[in-house]
Amino acid sequence: MKENHLYYQSTRGDNQKVVLSAEAIIQGMAKDGGLFVPVNIPRLILNQDFSKVKNIDYQTLAYLVMKEFFTDYQPEELIYSINQAYDSKFDSKAITPLCPKMGVYFLELFHGPTLAFKDLALSLLPHLLKKAVQKLGLPDKEIVILTATSGDTGKAALQAFANVEGTKIIVFFPHRGVSKIQERQMLTQEGENTLVIGLRGNFDDAQRGVKEIFEDPVFNKGMGEKGYLFSSANSINIGRLVPQVVYYFSAYGQMLSKGEIQKGEKINVVVPTGNFGNILAAFYAKEMGLPINRLICASNENKVLTDFFRSGVYDRRRELISTISPSMDILVSSNLERWLWSIHGKEAQKVKELMESLRNKGFYQITDTVAKQKLEDFYGEFASQEECRQSIKEVFEESKYLLDPHTAVAFTVYQKYRKETQDYKTKTVIAATASPFKFTKSVMESLDSRYQEFDDFALIKEMSDLIEVPVPVGIKDIEKRPIQHPLVCKKEEMKAEIAKFLA
Repeated sequence: MKENHLYYQSTRGDNQKVVLSAEAIIQGMAKDGGLFVPVNIPRLILNQDFSKVKNIDYQTLAYLVMKEFFTDYQPEELIYSINQAYDSKFDSKAITPLCPKMGVYFLELFHGPTLAFKDLALSLLPHLLKKAVQKLGLPDKEIVILTATSGDTGKAALQAFANVEGTKIIVFFPHRGVSKIQERQMLTQEGENTLVIGLRGNFDDAQRGVKEIFEDPVFNKGMGEKGYLFSSANSINIGRLVPQVVYYFSAYGQMLSKGEIQKGEKINVVVPTGNFGNILAAFYAKEMGLPINRLICASNENKVLTDFFRSGVYDRRRELISTISPSMDILVSSNLERWLWSIHGKEAQKVKELMESLRNKGFYQITDTVAKQKLEDFYGEFASQEECRQSIKEVFEESKYLLDPHTAVAFTVYQKYRKETQDYKTKTVIAATASPFKFTKSVMESLDSRYQEFDDFALIKEMSDLIEVPVPVGIKDIEKRPIQHPLVCKKEEMKAEIAKFLA
């Protein structure tokens, strides 16, 4: 092991088997089925003076955070990759601007090309992967990105990897389980190296199918012999997760710049949560030293995480509910495994036991006293669809600010948090994870029932006129673009479709 390097290990494996970040990024998932985690969370070197972040642009801040995690990348490699990722493809110079409304601060994470927070990490991941291939001496291998998406990751990954030399990307999404605009974004994606497949099932089926492929040594060996190496663009890939840490520091810096908080003052962070990646990034930011008070985990009616933080029991034995916030329609939150590893004192064997219980019995329970105490760092609550619709309407009527359904979940849960805890003083950031333009039907119907007569695409113009904002380039005339990916398959057909595409 080299000194001054941060190493990664599997959440389920031997802590002596560690790798550097380049190898972790290429593998995506560990070979034992676990997820790569940094052996230690680094502290951000700003002399603990977080007032410095208020005068740093996003690109510089991204470098300061990510160099602590990706220590095997040369400074010039990281700087080049970051500058390529965060350029004019984002329609805000701030990249993630902070918008104060309704007594909270909406961290707008949707100013990238696909209008969702996934752009922040996926604009960078192809550059990290290309450098990793060079570092590990794998120029003869073609990287195949396998991704399951609940709606937003798919398009962001496709956009990032389309026509990138030396890569192919295959995206599985739940057929009829995403918004019409999300679906159209994916199905119209161009690029000879892209494949999009609708899966007959839900997101958990797609995610489980992709994980099983990563864990299949025979299939991987066969593809490897043909020159292919599988990796992931989901947040199970540490190269997807770490870039998300940056925007929580950015939010804090913007609040300092505007005089909304004092140096060192703690803030709350609210994240609409499905797969637990975005809120885990906030947890990592807190571990790095960012002054965060409570991490508020907001769920929709698929409230498996709410129940977990309330009881210590994670139980997926329930029916998945289709909601107006489809990116959160998830019952197995993959990234929670990384947090379990952390709160159990980095004991991989304990995590392995919990994951085996989830797979075989459908649930697990936190029994360790110290681990149960860690649950208190989070506040978990959920919002019903009707409550979300009311929040969309309420916020627009009072402030002319339009929420997408996922951000509406977060806003609703925050109101419940304040009422339950009486915490009215702590300044609070809400992660606004997607543009309302991606969910025109549910958003506009929440404002006025007369919009029920319109389809999703006609409502793009109606929304644009209502809020006096031009239609984002990423979805302009999207309904007129030709379908490139009509394929639909069953879960048991995933491997065959992958092999056929690669052949």
